[in-house]
Amino acid sequence: SLNKMNFITRLSALCLRKSKLQQRHQSGRRPAVPLGSRILTDPSKVFEHNMWDHMQWSQEEEENAKEKAAENSLVKVHWEDQEILPEKMREELKTEERSSGHTKINSIDSFSCKNEMFEEGEKYWKKNYGGGSTSVQGYVYNKTQAKSLTDNPQGKNCGEELGRLESFPGSDASYRILEVGCGAGNSVFPILKVLCNTPGTFLYCCDFSSGAVELVKSHSSYNSAWCSAFVHDVCDDALPYPFPDEILDVILLVFVLSTIHPDRMQGVVNRLAKLLKPGGMLLFRDYGRYDTAQLRFKKGHCLSENFYVRGDGTRVYFFTKDEVWNMFNLAGLTEVQNLVDRRLQVNRKKKVKMQRVWIQSKFQKPLLLSQNNLEETTKSHP
Repeated sequence: SLNKMNFITRLSALCLRKSKLQQRHQSGRRPAVPLGSRILTDPSKVFEHNMWDHMQWSQEEEENAKEKAAENSLVKVHWEDQEILPEKMREELKTEERSSGHTKINSIDSFSCKNEMFEEGEKYWKKNYGGGSTSVQGYVYNKTQAKSLTDNPQGKNCGEELGRLESFPGSDASYRILEVGCGAGNSVFPILKVLCNTPGTFLYCCDFSSGAVELVKSHSSYNSAWCSAFVHDVCDDALPYPFPDEILDVILLVFVLSTIHPDRMQGVVNRLAKLLKPGGMLLFRDYGRYDTAQLRFKKGHCLSENFYVRGDGTRVYFFTKDEVWNMFNLAGLTEVQNLVDRRLQVNRKKKVKMQRVWIQSKFQKPLLLSQNNLEETTKSHP
């Protein structure tokens, strides 16, 4: 059981490690130095590399960023102009932005983060993970025991739902992952490359865009034996998932929450938290406050505080670490990691510097009962 907990920790850490540049993925070259360890000590060498890690902002840089954000937020988009794009157009835009152009801005974040996680975790996973129940650091939770934890209505409903949905996709898996906002599958297939050789694992992936989901399902590497892609609007709390609550070991929420209206974010996080099994982990990465992308917006693109609309109609929010902690804490999840990732990205040809800011976090669903308490519970509820 300790091995499995170690694997979850390793899995989470790998996903949230510093990401590779897109060109490194395209060329197949590995970074020359360990990710996260390229520190700029000599300013005269700033253009020798594309990215510098762990950048510290001066007070002047911080103040300049605040001024730029305040300036581009002065003119708000009129309320009547903030209508949601027609659904068909939204789907087309999402498919295009995630499969082509828009992935460029996220290329060093989303794809590489999730790809690296499963590449490096494969051997450890095969060696240490097995069995039909989820056992984490002395805690056990599986279908059979779920029905014994029915002293409260919530536990009863969960047990009944598990009984009704015995044939749901991935029902026989012992380790289940959900990627929210999979797009056209840029990170789905590197993950599947690992899962197809790892018995007992299953990947769910969803997106708002039906066109994007169709691209995933039509891919030659897609196989329903270890993957289920489906259309889903995470903002619709009443919309059911194709599997019961409390069965997921890991949820990947990478550059998705920022596209949702701030008023609806908490509801999305609350619903996702219900999908995690006790001890399950939610891995989060998204835009941080005063990232270059925020400071580049012109006046008239601000919808509300730190929330903007791009030229193609897609929206983006820029988080602080405290906001992220508050949302996941309200959803009943416990902080394992929550930090600000500041890097300096440079365009060596144009001699341009860009201060990038991301929030990267992992939050865990509290474990229900200790092994001893669980044994006592199962004895009293045969």
